[in-house]
Amino acid sequence: MTGSGVPFRQFVLKVHSRCNLACTYCYLYQGPDASWRDRPARVQPRTMRQVARRMAEHAAIHRLDRMRVDLHGGEPLLGGPDTVIAYARTVRDAIPAHCTPAFTVQTNGTLLTEHALDRLAVHGIGVGLSLDGGTAQLNARRVDHAGRPSWPAAERAARLLTRRGGQYAGVLCTIDVTAPPADVYESLLELAPSRVDFLLPHANWATPPPGVQPSAPGRRPRPTPYGDWLSEAFDLWWGDPRGTTTRVRLFQEALALLVGAPSASEALGLSPMAAVVVETDGTIEQVDSLRSAYPGASATGLDVHRHSFDAALRHPGIAARALGAAALATECRACPVVRVCGGGNYAHRYAPRDGFRNPSVYCADLERLVRHIAQRLCDVTDKQQCNTTVGP
Repeated sequence: MTGSGVPFRQFVLKVHSRCNLACTYCYLYQGPDASWRDRPARVQPRTMRQVARRMAEHAAIHRLDRMRVDLHGGEPLLGGPDTVIAYARTVRDAIPAHCTPAFTVQTNGTLLTEHALDRLAVHGIGVGLSLDGGTAQLNARRVDHAGRPSWPAAERAARLLTRRGGQYAGVLCTIDVTAPPADVYESLLELAPSRVDFLLPHANWATPPPGVQPSAPGRRPRPTPYGDWLSEAFDLWWGDPRGTTTRVRLFQEALALLVGAPSASEALGLSPMAAVVVETDGTIEQVDSLRSAYPGASATGLDVHRHSFDAALRHPGIAARALGAAALATECRACPVVRVCGGGNYAHRYAPRDGFRNPSVYCADLERLVRHIAQRLCDVTDKQQCNTTVGP
């Protein structure tokens, strides 16, 4: 086997590099990295074919039996469903028979129609929505470039997806701590997603999140507005029989880690990162969230026209994120909840003075949430075993 580290199993392929919305909290288009301006608006067939060849090469070298393919933007449906379908077809035709791809397009929903859903379904492409909740008020930050609300169109998309069964891949929801957790949770469940992913706003020690004013890396801010919000949301989900049909990934990951299972995302846990991004011009990048730190933070200097994905595995930034606990700050390695929180999202650790070797700017919030979930787990399991799970 060539290359190093854990092979990539998640490929985020940029279909379109522009967006028809101007969400007020968007780290990509409102943040410090404006490299998207220099890339082609949409991916071209030649780049699709080369990306597919590189993915096939990676799957063959590492004998991958499956891979996750997320078709992203910007807004990937800005060019209609045709480009999305063409990209998925090109990848599917190229990868070896022993590897099964799972395709999802992540959209803001404003351009989604019944016809588009039919066409995507024929090609086995799931659809995930990005929303801040299930009401117009909760989505007030999600506006177009003229300041008009996106909710009427997004709501239509959500209602269409509720009738689509397995094609509905769930909802990504960035937390706004000024919105009551009950309002967000209940309104999202009314849209009947199979899964909800609650996301912390991308922030760091140089640009702290709303409501948090840390003084320096490692000095954990109090109070813990995001930890409190998520703990309340967890209790709503934990005591809700509908939680068996609508999964909340952050909560399920925390529960799994507390009982010794490995993590499956970069939000929690110490499992190596297994995701890579390919831009519309074929540039190979680290995950987009790094762009919230500083210009060029996600860059690798590699592209699919000249480099393999194994070359990306050897990139220092990607290799560092495969080191697990060894890549964490000293205070993180000594923390009793580190096996669950994993030091938090890598992008949230950034500070100008010393890069990413810091606790997350959400450190105290994550500890608050982990200990809260551990206590709820203790309530229904063996107390002696549970009390040693995250330490004092």
